[in-house]
Amino acid sequence: MKIRLENEDDYSEVEELVRNSFWNVYRPGAFEHYIVHELRDDESFVNDLAYVIEDDNQIIGHINYSKGFIEYENEKIDAVILGPIAVHIDYQNQGFGSELIEYTLDLAKKENIPFILVVGDEDYYRRFGFVSASKHDLYLEGTDTSQECPFFMIKIFDESRLKKEKGIFHNPDVFDVAQDDVDEFDKRFDYKEKKVLESQLEEL
Repeated sequence: MKIRLENEDDYSEVEELVRNSFWNVYRPGAFEHYIVHELRDDESFVNDLAYVIEDDNQIIGHINYSKGFIEYENEKIDAVILGPIAVHIDYQNQGFGSELIEYTLDLAKKENIPFILVVGDEDYYRRFGFVSASKHDLYLEGTDTSQECPFFMIKIFDESRLKKEKGIFHNPDVFDVAQDDVDEFDKRFDYKEKKVLESQLEEL
């Protein structure tokens, strides 16, 4: 196994990997591969934390980070969020996603990034030291700030750089995708059937 920075030659392979790993998981079809594609040319992209993991020269995992912002009462500050992360369907549940997360979190700490945010499964991300962001009075845009939002989490490297007041995190604009744009982008790939499954997110 080899973990290395993503490069331009990886783009198509990475996008197909992300598409396949998310297809019909959270919604009919997927749009995470389109976000990955769009991020690379977006100012929010943290390119030195975009890594892949290889097995026998095949990319089996990929991770991205980008910068959104936290809106406080009197100011806005940049904040880095993890994702999307994807692992090839034949290699899932074998620890490769964990390797990518641990490796890049170590890099983020060394690069003096004060904290990392993530939206995801709290049971999964807790193992890497993430806790509910609401414990630090941080909330995801669009969620109820009067209640804990367990799937919006934070890992803190330097608590002194975290403000002691309520803040609302806004994802990078590139995360807000239009379905028509995703459908057009999907024409670059082999056809896959969109399915509605009981396991998908209810609100979708």
